[in-house]
Amino acid sequence: MRAAIIIPSRFESSRFPGKPLASIAGRSLIQRVSSLARACSSCDEVVVATDDERIRNHVEQTLDVKVVMTSKECANGSERVLEAAKLLDVLPDIIINLQGDSPLTPPWILDELCRYLKENSNVQIATPAVRISESTFHKLGEASRTGSAGGTFVVRDFRGRALYFSKSPIPFVRNRKQVLPLFKHLGVYGYRREMLEHYVGLSPGELEEIEGLEQLRLLEHGIDVQVVEVDFRGKEVWSVDGPDDVLAVEDIIKRQGELIVS
Repeated sequence: MRAAIIIPSRFESSRFPGKPLASIAGRSLIQRVSSLARACSSCDEVVVATDDERIRNHVEQTLDVKVVMTSKECANGSERVLEAAKLLDVLPDIIINLQGDSPLTPPWILDELCRYLKENSNVQIATPAVRISESTFHKLGEASRTGSAGGTFVVRDFRGRALYFSKSPIPFVRNRKQVLPLFKHLGVYGYRREMLEHYVGLSPGELEEIEGLEQLRLLEHGIDVQVVEVDFRGKEVWSVDGPDDVLAVEDIIKRQGELIVS
């Protein structure tokens, strides 16, 4: 069973043009994300999917990963990932969509997600989430409300399937218990190739458009999404959405060190 990590990477961004080539502590953003993907021993191939020659040239000159040119007409990262997968010499059975703005994604999380899909042939889609403390939950929720940062939250059923994803803090904590089911969702997805093809062909739903979360399209169409609980092992994760996030990531690297030494 062949598995590939595909990283969608766009040059044009309303908030941060040229983001994939931005330097973070001496290495480009796309270089950092690709290096984390390469550290995943459970995957067979790492691919950067882009629509921009500048990114293509940078990857070919500096990174030991494949780069695939995709259409500028791709509506989102999922479409770009699927298009890239179909252009590979060998079609992967499992496709891990790793966001190109996540330079602090622990590589063991990618390994765990890939192994989970290989070992559970009945699961069509899986995505990781990390259990967080109540204080972190409220802190992230407040950041989401003020628009300064935040994250995406997820709640799941007894079998680990997603019930809902939201930018708002969920669930509402009315009664305190010893262990609260509070999870922060990570923007990484693992698909069977056929399911990714099916998903890309689905029409967007109302909840997806309201929340601005692609994964809600799956739930609105009645498709199960398995949520895999993972452990950050004390590492802090941060995404690069705007220029200010570069400084935040550099600060985390300075305090916690590099995730991998390459």
